[in-house]
Amino acid sequence: MHPSRSETGQASWEHFPHQADMGVRGIGPTKEAAFEHAALAMTAVITDPASVAPLQAVPIVCEAPDDELLLVDWLNALVYEMATRKMLFSCFAVRFNGHLLHATAWGEPVEVARHQPAVEVKGATYTELSVKQDRRSRWVAQCVVDV
Repeated sequence: MHPSRSETGQASWEHFPHQADMGVRGIGPTKEAAFEHAALAMTAVITDPASVAPLQAVPIVCEAPDDELLLVDWLNALVYEMATRKMLFSCFAVRFNGHLLHATAWGEPVEVARHQPAVEVKGATYTELSVKQDRRSRWVAQCVVDV
């Protein structure tokens, strides 16, 4: 497990083991931060997010009937953008309007020699899917991604 914690300990991401796939979990003081860090955790399945320069902004809009389905749609929208644009993302800004997610993902085109992608994420799944506040009032957004 390779956790990443901010200096303040407020927001973070981490991986959790799940058979042949990988669980991604975003943790933050807000639901927005948890979704942003879940996306960062997904990037970290592929490469070191610190190696990805936030040079190009890509807008993303998703809508779903609940937070869990919205997380899957958000991560799958990022998988789609990574595949079609041949990009990796390292910085995310998420905001909600009810069940509508508006986001911007910043990244750059993949450079295999520099980014050394470990695996390709095929998609987010409903396995271990959860978006809720923990007993410390932190938001936790998680699911398993198919690699």
